[in-house]
Order: sequence, then C-alpha cells, then structure tokens
Amino acid sequence: MADLTTEFLGIKSPNPFWLASAPPTDKEYNVRRAFEAGWGGVVWKTLGAEGPPVVNVNGPRYGAIWGADRRLLGLNNIELITDRPLDVNLEEMTRVKKDYPDRALIASIMVPCEEAAWKAILPRVAETGCDGIELNFGCPHGMAERGMGSAVGQVPEYIQMVTEWCKQYYDKPVIVKLTPNITDIRHPARAAKAGNADAVSLINTINSITSVNLDAMSPEPMIGGKGTHGGYCGPAVKPIAMNMVAEIARDPQTAGLPISAIGGVTTWRDAAEFIALGAGNVQVCTAAMTYGFKVVEEMISGLSDWMDQKGYSSIEDFRGMAVPNVTDWQYLDLNYVTKAKISQDDCIKCGRCFAACEDTSHQAIAMSADRTFTVKDDECVACNLCVNVCPVEGCITMEEVAAGAVDERTGKVVSGEYGNWTQHPNNPAATAAE
Repeated sequence: MADLTTEFLGIKSPNPFWLASAPPTDKEYNVRRAFEAGWGGVVWKTLGAEGPPVVNVNGPRYGAIWGADRRLLGLNNIELITDRPLDVNLEEMTRVKKDYPDRALIASIMVPCEEAAWKAILPRVAETGCDGIELNFGCPHGMAERGMGSAVGQVPEYIQMVTEWCKQYYDKPVIVKLTPNITDIRHPARAAKAGNADAVSLINTINSITSVNLDAMSPEPMIGGKGTHGGYCGPAVKPIAMNMVAEIARDPQTAGLPISAIGGVTTWRDAAEFIALGAGNVQVCTAAMTYGFKVVEEMISGLSDWMDQKGYSSIEDFRGMAVPNVTDWQYLDLNYVTKAKISQDDCIKCGRCFAACEDTSHQAIAMSADRTFTVKDDECVACNLCVNVCPVEGCITMEEVAAGAVDERTGKVVSGEYGNWTQHPNNPAATAAE
C-alpha cells in the first residue's frame, strides 16, 4: 500500500493532511479530537502578543454561499485570532505535543510589526516543543486594520523584515502564510524566500462580502444592523489557490521553496491536485467545519487507493509532476484541435448544450425535429461549454483531431500549421521579428 507519511521541512507526520490555523484548532480539546480522528498535523489557531485581550463579536461570525441542496461552497468569516490567553494556549500546546509526538504541531503567530514583539513571543512558543511556526501575514479582516495580517502580507519589504527577525530568534522551521489579496503572489513569495523562510503556506482567506440582507440593507453576517468584509474560504476558492501555488512553484526565483497548500481542500483529489502542483502537504479548514474531523478518513483512504492504482509509493513520487505543464498562454500549441462529440446513447435530450451554444457561443450544435442534437464540426471551436453545461457526465466529450486534418463533409482544414502564439502571424511580436 502507498505510504502517506510526509516529511515537510524535516517535520514528519503520518499523512499530508494538516488542519489549518482556524476555529477548529483553537484549543486542546479540538486538537486532541482531530489527532484521534487521524489528522497528520495541526496549525494552532493564531496566537497574539500579551496585552489587551482580543475581543471577538458575540453575534454571527460566518456567512455562506451554497450550491444545490445547500451544499456549502464558500464560507465567509469575521472571526479574529484567538481570544484565549497566550499562557493558556501555550500550556495546552505543550501537553498536546507531548502526548502526540508523531503528529506535526505548528504555532501560528501574529503580533505587531515590531522586532521587540517577535523577539518576546518566539522563545515562549519554542518552549512548547512545537515543530515550527507559521507567520500569519494573510488575515484580511479585523487584524489588518491594526497593521497586522494582510497589512503585512501586502508589503514584500515587511514580509522579508519580519521573516528575518524570526529566523534570528527562532531555530526551527519558519513558514510564511501568504495573503491572496494581492496582484501578483510571486512578489510576497520572493520576499519570504529573501528573508530565509523555510516554506510558504497559501492561500489565506480572500477579502469578501458574501451576501446582503435586503430587509435590513446590511451585509451578512450582521452585527447590530451592520456588517463588514470578512475572509472567504471553502471549495469556491480552490481554483484561485491552485493558480497561486502553481505560480510560486514555477517561478525561477522561488522554485524549490517548499509549499503548504491551503484553499478548498475537501477530498483526496483536491489534495492530489495541489501536490501535483508542487505542494508538500495540504491544510484544511472548511471541510472539517462542514463535515467534522472524521472527513480525514475519506481523504486518507481515497488518496492511498489512488496512489496504489497509479503505482505511487509516496507523495514524493508525483509531487510537482504537473508543474512543467503549467505554461503561459502564448506557448500553447495552436495545432492542437478537438471537436465536441455527443453520445446519442447517453443524451437525455434536455437541450442545454443547444441553448448554450446557440445563444452564447458558436452555433455549432444542430437540433432535429425529434430533438436529436449533433455537432457541426465546421462551426465547433471546441470551447468546451457544452461539456460543462451537460447534466450527464461523459455524454459530451472532446475528441482530438490530427493537425492539418481535413473535415470530409466540408473540405475545410480543421487545424492550422502554427506551433503556438509566438509564431502566429497575427502576433505583433512575430510580425515585428519577421
């Protein structure tokens, strides 16, 4: 059977599934339940400096976006970092690490952007025996207004500066958690590497308002008639997270920088996709909050079964394999051509493909009097819209056509003779080069 044991920054855990710093990791009780359920590691909910206590709202803290049957697609939260005393958190972390030495335990930290504040808290965190720290430079609400969280993560110079302080005063792995609320994720990642970070984790939550109460005319969740922006997470953010992970993995300036991937991981497949894009492990929050800690059992068994089928003995066997195939649009092969094909045996004659293509795309699907739908190859540009709107999986497929092939019915050449956009005569750069 596949061995899911991972070694991330020298930190061993029985599997690559870690709980992210969030409400599920706010106290000893939760973390013990998580480890008993099978989670490989935990990033403790973000610790703050001693001083005035953090005060969270006592009204609703979460907003949501639902799909069919109220399946939770996205969760918006306005909760701050831990509001429990620092001493209590540290004592609990010490006990948990002692009782679960084979599990990864990471301390998430967010204190003011001052060297003295970091110098003061790091030795105390080190005394817990935790395996490393994660610098929370991502939280987009509440703490950002106080000059922390994403307020730091949006300034590469601050990222490098604070990371250097942590590397000076702490001798175990330092992970920098990046905010997605930025134009180009490569810049903060480069800053983290310049500060000698051991790894980056991403993405933190996305700044958002998920809904507006049209009776009270206030964003939700609503506190005393008013609402605020919060952090968006869950399955809906996974595509954004994957792109950002891939950008760091293929950037020459950050290539080789270990990545802990976060963002919408709900199933084993999600984890496998992130690992294929270069991640050394994945962190999970919303799935645990939706289904409970035992959801990890399905993640573990699913990933193990898939790896067995593929012949992978460890995640290192396929980690990063997809990265060389992530490229810029201009390098895509313009000779590659596919055409849609509708399986008449599977078609339920709903007409979604026809409506979508006829109204909004390329008028490439014909409908007969008896509602038989066929593809007009000479009009089909293989946009894939019909595949995506069809309610029957596998009913419509895209089939590759050989480069330079001629459609027998129309006599048209269905593919060109250009390698990619850099060679295409419509590309101004190519024309100038000639």
